[in-house]
Amino acid sequence: MSLTTPALAGKLSGLQSSAIRDLLKLTARAEVISLAGGLPDAALMPRERIAAAAEEALRDPSVLQYTESPGWPGLREVLAARESARIGRAVPVEDVFVTHGSQQALSLLSEVLLDPGALVIVEDPAYVGALQVFRAAGARIVAVPLDGDGMRLDLLEDLLAAGERPAVVHTVSNFHNPGGVTLSPARRQRLAELSEAHGFWVIEDDPYGELWFDRPAPAPVASYSPQVIRLSSVSKILAPSLRVGWMTAPDRVCRAVELLKQGADLCGSALTHRIAATLLADTDWLTAHITTVRTTYATRARALVTATRAAFGDRIHCTDATGGMFVWADFTDGTDTATLLPAALDAGVAYVPGAAFAVSDAYRHSMRMCFTTADEATLTEAITRLSPAVG
Repeated sequence: MSLTTPALAGKLSGLQSSAIRDLLKLTARAEVISLAGGLPDAALMPRERIAAAAEEALRDPSVLQYTESPGWPGLREVLAARESARIGRAVPVEDVFVTHGSQQALSLLSEVLLDPGALVIVEDPAYVGALQVFRAAGARIVAVPLDGDGMRLDLLEDLLAAGERPAVVHTVSNFHNPGGVTLSPARRQRLAELSEAHGFWVIEDDPYGELWFDRPAPAPVASYSPQVIRLSSVSKILAPSLRVGWMTAPDRVCRAVELLKQGADLCGSALTHRIAATLLADTDWLTAHITTVRTTYATRARALVTATRAAFGDRIHCTDATGGMFVWADFTDGTDTATLLPAALDAGVAYVPGAAFAVSDAYRHSMRMCFTTADEATLTEAITRLSPAVG
């Protein structure tokens, strides 16, 4: 009898592995200085404080049990208070939903808000994790370019005037990954107005908002409209392994997400939720901790930008990192960063080619560099290695 191989779902045919995750496999060699990963610095993660919070939590046997699908109630209360202060209006606990990192929130939202073929507007260059989620949902994706003030809303308005009706507009509003820019206050207000006028959801993806260097990030897009869904997590300020993310959204969205989450993983970890709640509620300690992270990252960002401009001059244009984790750079001399990468790896330095963040075939002359996991001398050495590889 012949063997008939079972089929996989058709939607997988259009999906690709993350170019960044694949690149990390190549940069694991100790001799390579990696500017490719989007990782916070493990040395800055509060291991002792996390251990103390875990020990405290484990005194209660219930933390080893299942918890509620929307998240451990104590954490949701802490998050509701934090989000209320950030947004500038009261956020009910019912509008807070805890997820397994903010990426899970994005994935669940794509199932709740998008039918196959629905239009999603993303920024260009785009966050890779968002592209993976929206492609898996079978969405039609249209990219709107960034400039120094974030998403070009004039171009979004042109699309709306031409009859396009997005279901979702996705924005990484603060210290964009990968673009490094921040959506201006005026554009935040206008985006909220457009969402209400045209009936689309805004997903404001904000994992980096507390990592500002010179001045705090502007008020969230969500402060201008309850039709904006906000996502964030503790991954960049505490530790990714806690896997604690959250969204704030209208109750009907949270209840729809709850139905899907119950089918995906029932609930999150009561233990890590309790740990996160303890640390987030200790505001004096948390402020001091985040200040240390900000100060360290700011120094590293300046070192990377200074070294890049010194090495390449007007051959390259790069963003001034005012927060977050990334510098976006564009070669002005036609250098193809994907073609350059093997030579860069041979020289002992890695970055992510800009094409990894393109919705279509674009950004061949661009690259994303992460400054968080190396000190100033190492970042300078990375650019010293890269320069002769470029030639």
